[in-house]
This record gives sequence, C-alpha cells and structure tokens, in this order.
Amino acid sequence: MKKEMFINRREKALNALEQGEALLIFANPLPGGIYHFIQDKNFLYFTGLEIPDAILLMVNYGKTKASYLFIERNIPERIVWEGEKLHKEQAIEACGITSVFYLDEFERMMSAYAGSIKTILSDKFQTSLGTPMARPAMWINKIKTNFPHINVESLNRVIAPLRTVKEDWEIEEMQKAIDITEQGIRKILDNAVAGMPEFTLESMLYNEMLSNGYRHWGFKPIVAGGMNATTLHYEDNDTPVKDNVLVLLDVGAACSGYSADISRTFPISGKFTPRQLDIYNAVLKTQKTVIEMVKPGVLMAELNETAANMLATAMLDLKLIDDPKDFRKYYMHSIGHHLGLDTHDVGARDSVLEVGNVVTVEPGIYIPEEAIGIRIEDDILVTKDGHRNLSINIPKEPQELEAIRTAALKK
Repeated sequence: MKKEMFINRREKALNALEQGEALLIFANPLPGGIYHFIQDKNFLYFTGLEIPDAILLMVNYGKTKASYLFIERNIPERIVWEGEKLHKEQAIEACGITSVFYLDEFERMMSAYAGSIKTILSDKFQTSLGTPMARPAMWINKIKTNFPHINVESLNRVIAPLRTVKEDWEIEEMQKAIDITEQGIRKILDNAVAGMPEFTLESMLYNEMLSNGYRHWGFKPIVAGGMNATTLHYEDNDTPVKDNVLVLLDVGAACSGYSADISRTFPISGKFTPRQLDIYNAVLKTQKTVIEMVKPGVLMAELNETAANMLATAMLDLKLIDDPKDFRKYYMHSIGHHLGLDTHDVGARDSVLEVGNVVTVEPGIYIPEEAIGIRIEDDILVTKDGHRNLSINIPKEPQELEAIRTAALKK
C-alpha cells in the first residue's frame, strides 16, 4: 500500500468536515489469549497501520486542516518480551502523517486542541450496559466532561461516502480474497464426504488460506449440513454431515482487511434429490434475476422487493405457503449488504447503488420441516455499465456442482 493513498483518503475526510469538526479514530487493543490482532477498520482505512492502541485525530480548523497520530512509546525493558514498537519515523514513512506523538501525550495535546473543536465524530463513544468501559470510551467521556462545549457524534456521515465507493486497489484486494475463497470451496467440493464433521470441511478452506498467506477470515465461517443450514447464523460447525443432505457454506477469506462473502450449497452425496433441486433452482433463479438488476441508480430496496416477490411465488409453487404474504416463514433476511473492510460494510441497506459499490446478492430458502437450507451468494461490483460478478468463477450451477461432486466421490 502506498502512503499517497492514505494521504488522499485523509484529505477527502478533512474536506468533508465542517470548521471546528474533528474525526477521532482509535486502533484496536491487543486481544487477549490465543487470538490474532485485527485492526479497527476505520483506523486501517486512513493509516494502513497494523498497530494496536494508537489514535488518529483529524481536525478541520478552517483555514488549516491537520492529522495527528498517537502511538505507543517503546519501553526498553519490555522490548525483549514484546518486541520493538513502531518508531515515529517508521509511522511517518508508512502513512504520511508528519505530526506523530506518543499516547501518553494524547490528553495534553487534546486539551490544547479542544478550544478549536466544537464537534468530535467517533465510533467508540457508546458502551453497552453491564460491560466495562473501554479506554476509547473513557477518553471520550473525559473530553465531554472537561470540555462540555464539544458535541460527540457518529462518524458515519463522513466515513460511509468514502468507504462505500471502492478504489481500484481495494477491488483488487477484494478479488484476491474472493479468489482464495474459491480455491477453498473447490477443495471442499473435491474432498468432502458424508460422515465428516463440519469443522473438517471448514479446515480444508482454512488450510488453503494459510498455505497461500491469508491468515484471517473475513467473518466467522458457517459450514452447515442438513438441519443446521436452516439456522441463519449457525456457527458451531461441529456436527457430522449426514448422507444425502445439502451442505451450506457461508465463508470468506480476508485480504489486507478486505472481506469476501460467498455462499454455496451442494449435495454431499453428489446428486440433488428432485425436491432439493426444485428449491435450489428457485433460489438460483432469484439470485440471477437480482444480479442482472444491479447498476448505478438502482435502490437496494428494489433488489429486496424483487427477491421477496420471486421467492414468495416460488414458495407457492413449492407448496410451502398458501399466501404470498407468508414468505418470511422461509426467507428471513434481506437480499444483501455492502461489502468491504467489514463484511457487513458501511452503507445503508436502503442506499442507492453507485459506481464503485460492492454488494452481496444472497437469496435463500430455509425449511426446518425438511432439514433443507439453501443460500447462494455472490459479491457484485457496481460499474458504470452495470455490474461485474467478482465471484462468477465459483461453481453454483446444479449440473456443475453434481459433476464435481460425482467425480470427487469416485476417487
């Protein structure tokens, strides 16, 4: 990543601020236990730095605009245990912010800037009842107490317009995440057999990711066989896959923080039953129709309405419901969401699509009475001419899935 990209992003954010407004963005803390560090997405977007417990402050003073970075100070006695922390010169070279200070200087510096700030935009000022207040929330609470003239608001109105429109580099990173997810899905299709625990299938994809240098999932993966696939956010992934059931995969690797989000459903035995195939084709037809609608100027709400109407009609044909108004019994979620640094990225579900958006299209039908859950999901880039399916190479046609599975089971 080039620092010029981050400089440009910060300039856009500063220009979106009114005089006296500031963006205050906190890096994530180091996690405890066995978990790997994953950076706060907004901090990563504006700095590219994978360091914990740092702070980014951007202020529009009116005639001048400035960015300040606060990082951890090296403690010589801790270097042998924790390694060296990022030096100021390294931070400046990496992200292009020239005003770099240490974290222990934040309160003093914030006090000096407070008179010029009337509004702070942040995303770490809310805490849930019954949970300890994190350090960012404590700092913001202290600012509000000591400087009551400062209002604190959500940063979404500044962040969302920037992050929802993807730059070429971002699309390239998302494509890498999608491509490695494809490799992992194909590995599952080629090696899964009935009787395997769901987590064995999960491990096939994860091993493919790790062996190619991708350490992180974009989100917690769903590998659900049979009845488990009717639970939308099933996460246990610990049940042996029964023979003749469908397996639903909702998975995505992350590359440079950018997430893929792919769903595929396949027959563990190699062939769809006639009933499974009828339901699968209804979902697939809906997905293809909605994908073809994706273009600049289209409302996400229009995509949702089309999907709902088509699935309701399909459920009537499948004898699942008698009244189209009852379709929510078997289809509970929306057709998709924005995708990017967060799997459910910034960007409203009722937004108007514009060039550079990446959205998912993921219809499904979930029938607990028949232990059938089917979801098919692709990641779609909005282009000036319409759209491009970034995950088009991942098998989803039933004949192709059956051919791959039949060949795999003959090995």
